[in-house]
Amino acid sequence: MEEHLSLDFLRVVENAAIAAARTMGFGDRHKADEVAVEAMRKTMDEVEMDGTIVIGEGERDEAPMLYIGEKVGLATRAPKALFPVIDIAVDPLEGTNLCATGAPNSIAVLAASEKGGLLHAPDLYMEKIIVGPSCKGAVELDAPVIDNLKSVAKRLDRDVEDLVVIVLDRPRHEKLIADIRSAGARIRLIGDGDLSAGISAAVVGTGVHMVMGTGGAPEGVLTAAALRCLNGQILARLVVSKPEHRERLEKMGVKDFNRIYGTEDLAPGKKIIFSCTGVTDGNLLKGVRFFGEGVRTSSMILTFDERQVRFIESVHLEKRPDLKVRFN
Repeated sequence: MEEHLSLDFLRVVENAAIAAARTMGFGDRHKADEVAVEAMRKTMDEVEMDGTIVIGEGERDEAPMLYIGEKVGLATRAPKALFPVIDIAVDPLEGTNLCATGAPNSIAVLAASEKGGLLHAPDLYMEKIIVGPSCKGAVELDAPVIDNLKSVAKRLDRDVEDLVVIVLDRPRHEKLIADIRSAGARIRLIGDGDLSAGISAAVVGTGVHMVMGTGGAPEGVLTAAALRCLNGQILARLVVSKPEHRERLEKMGVKDFNRIYGTEDLAPGKKIIFSCTGVTDGNLLKGVRFFGEGVRTSSMILTFDERQVRFIESVHLEKRPDLKVRFN
């Protein structure tokens, strides 16, 4: 599965990123998301697979977004063909506001696995703590902030004051931010994009050591898929704050509302592909760049079973007789 589909999924996120990048800075987040969705859907329907969206952007009546349960792939046009059955999680444009304003770290994202390999997460909030390979097992979701920071600092052989923690800039994180500052660690507040932040925390050299706070549950599953490939760790718990939340979870068969999910709980698949392409410049990937003869994209593909991490620069050339390929 991984070898056969990874380059197809690269093309999916590249096309979504290019479409979104053409709207960068226009201030229209809905338009940016819409064109990314349509480019992703069109490209996925060309892939030889029997795919189902298990994490998307809403329910069926919210089209044109890629909805939960939507069937994608060539199997939609050739139902008798024996294509691999794939579960897919997508965020066609992670950081819609970032793209709309031209801010860093907007990406197009897709994760895929064999059937049942990705948790069908409800569209709720989720408490999260994310660390890289060196700090696996050093943190606890319910531990005091200072204790987690000290544990991470010890694993990394540095002082707490040397750590950088990414937190979404939200009113709900007021106490968390105060606790981190009181401990002496540095904070990078972001407006959107905790998925991109989670990946950065698992890659050495990005200058990010932890991600803490509450964000979307679907993004938590996508992050877990990436972390399975990068050997990082996420601990997470669904935020159940309303009666309707309980009702939705009960319908999904979730009985323990206080369960803490680990990386393998969120993404238990044995065959996982994670692919993303930068829309705007970020910590890991450059954004889409347009030039006279075509488009340049910067992407990352992770495969769990093959244990491959590939950073891919692609030049998409215009079909014209006088084109020139530039090295830089």
